[in-house]
Amino acid sequence: MGWLTRSRSREPEGGTEDNKPADSEKKVRVPEGLWIKCSLCRQIVYRKEVEKAGKVCPKCNYHFPITVEERIFQLSDPGSYSEFAQNIESVDPLGFTDSIKYTDRLKAAQKKTGLSDAIRIGECSISGKPAVLGVFSFGFMGGSMGSVVGEKVVRAAERSLEKRMPLILVTSSGGARMQEGIFSLMQMARTSAVISRLHHAAVPFFSVLTDPTFGGVTASFAMLGDVILAEPRSLIGFAGPRVIEQTIKQQLPEGFQRAEFLLSHGFLDMVVERGRLKETLSQLMCIFSSSGQQCPSVVSIGEEGGE
Repeated sequence: MGWLTRSRSREPEGGTEDNKPADSEKKVRVPEGLWIKCSLCRQIVYRKEVEKAGKVCPKCNYHFPITVEERIFQLSDPGSYSEFAQNIESVDPLGFTDSIKYTDRLKAAQKKTGLSDAIRIGECSISGKPAVLGVFSFGFMGGSMGSVVGEKVVRAAERSLEKRMPLILVTSSGGARMQEGIFSLMQMARTSAVISRLHHAAVPFFSVLTDPTFGGVTASFAMLGDVILAEPRSLIGFAGPRVIEQTIKQQLPEGFQRAEFLLSHGFLDMVVERGRLKETLSQLMCIFSSSGQQCPSVVSIGEEGGE
């Protein structure tokens, strides 16, 4: 009966159920970058849906950070943006060195972002209306304001003054650039002074605050707009909440320094979703113009989210 023993001990072709060959297992491979995790609701969402919505989470309306190029594309009419003063670059007036040289930090930031400094300025049209548009890049040393950023803000305002076109500045900054010391702090006075010239000449200035806007940028031109707008849930302030709590020895209210909190306390005029920002700016430009033309209805000042 040896043949019977051998027959029973032989495994069926393809292996047993507990030991299937590896090639019979189907592996599903998901391409990298197809999905993205929302920083607010922690849901996994389809990247193309997020991009289609202008980098806004379809689940919770969280506004993802966007690049300078994406911001310009969203706000300006196609092909209308013409940059100026793009070749101004920072120097190292103090010979500043911390863990690395300031000049090396500048080179690294320029290589990373493709920008000469933390802001781009240019002329464009928004729904057919001419404007001067400046957009900050938080990716360039935290969007910090040094001598070049201050100079570009001044030049943008002077171009608006010269051509009597509205000035729109979209900020995303950690504040003054510590590597330039007093030269950086001087930009707060310079930018505030040039915005004052716009006010006296009745040239509109619209300030759009995005997440985050802090420090010397908040304490100067960013809060001097004729209308101050912000994207939902943007963190806006001078010092950070932890610094404030440690200083006053008190717990801060929920949502402190978020755009909605500041709107309810009178620091902002409007909180506008990214998808309606271009439309809202166009309506404001029409209202502030002296042409006397009939303007489409605009969201009431102070209403959250553009409803």
